[in-house]
Amino acid sequence: MKVVTLLFLLKKNELLLAMKKRGFGKGKWNGVGGKADPGESAEQAAIRECQEEIGVTPLEPELVGKIKFYEESDPEFGHYIHVFTTTKWEGEPIETEEMRPEWFSVDDIPYEKMWADDPLWLPLALSGRKFEGTLTLDGDALVFHDITVVNKFDGD
Repeated sequence: MKVVTLLFLLKKNELLLAMKKRGFGKGKWNGVGGKADPGESAEQAAIRECQEEIGVTPLEPELVGKIKFYEESDPEFGHYIHVFTTTKWEGEPIETEEMRPEWFSVDDIPYEKMWADDPLWLPLALSGRKFEGTLTLDGDALVFHDITVVNKFDGD
């Protein structure tokens, strides 16, 4: 199972999402992130991916969620997503070849243009609650989900 990351920048009542312009998730709004390199922690990967994808260096990212993510039509597919939020960063978000960042009001999140599971757990992340879960998609359709609010993560 590949360790991957998602990171969301938060300010006041706004959330930064980025439109994926190529590759896995193309055409969807999401947090920034990607696969951890060998020997890299999830937090290090989240910081590096944020720098590469939108030109911002997150400071003090907080781990708020862990999701085991599967694709029903591909038994080899498995991502262990580590979800981070931060309210502190250096730099201003810029568009790159991979992502087009945009600020959204937390009351106006474009869930219809995001992954089908995002409405299940993103509100938890935005409220600062920690969660763990398992999700299975079949293309864009959510076929299984189990999301649980936790006080701490295993190993914490």
